[in-house]
Amino acid sequence: MNEKIPLMGVVLDAPDPQELARFYCRLLGWELGDDEEGWATAIGPQGVTKLSFQGEPTYRPPTWPSSREQQQMQLHLDFKVDDLETAHRRAIDAGARLMEFQPQPNVRVYADPVGHIFCFFV
Repeated sequence: MNEKIPLMGVVLDAPDPQELARFYCRLLGWELGDDEEGWATAIGPQGVTKLSFQGEPTYRPPTWPSSREQQQMQLHLDFKVDDLETAHRRAIDAGARLMEFQPQPNVRVYADPVGHIFCFFV
């Protein structure tokens, strides 16, 4: 197979997918796409990238940094920003939580309102 298959998006579990989609729209300045019970989508610039959120009533947030005794992170999202301090204020205003452990000076690690980890980096 020589055809290249593009990644169009990522799906995150959430107890309330509509609420989490709205958080990411505020955080990233994206548009709300699908918005139905059990499923919601945030659509990125030019409609190319999507973050989707599916309802999962038994969702458990991961720990950061990881621990053998608790739910481990399966993935995290990275977003490139021009100004880390401006992006930090935007994340906090949108409802993100700055994580205590910060591994690098040019990266900020956050948890979204349900605990998914994401990073801003320059």
